[in-house]
Amino acid sequence: MTTQENPTPDHDRDALLLEIAERHLFLDTLETRNADSLDFHEHAVWAIRSALEAAFDAGRCASTNA
Repeated sequence: MTTQENPTPDHDRDALLLEIAERHLFLDTLETRNADSLDFHEHAVWAIRSALEAAFDAGRCASTNA
């Protein structure tokens, strides 16, 4: 049973991905909503680069903590 105090690794990963999406791409959710206007977005290349750098840095940090 998963609790808030002891989230699963998948939950941690998903929360981190959502945080990056919110901060860098201004997305409210990463869930599929089955509507083109909600599921497809345009982003500046610098925002995409920033999100990718944040994800890369998070991966690097996770690998050094493992």
